[in-house]
Amino acid sequence: MENINNEILNRLNKIEIDIQFIKENLEEDGELSEWAKKELEETRKTSEDEYISHEKIKKIILAKK
Repeated sequence: MENINNEILNRLNKIEIDIQFIKENLEEDGELSEWAKKELEETRKTSEDEYISHEKIKKIILAKK
């Protein structure tokens, strides 16, 4: 269970870093750069089966308190 929690927290940390990176790659008019648009398009191709539900993450995080 501890390994799963650590893996999820690591993934969340990576997502947070990715979001910050995307924010930094916004054009001045608020539009995504061409690079960011391409990355977003690729990400959207990810199957929902690979996602972890919000409820599952919430339970895991709350269990650590």
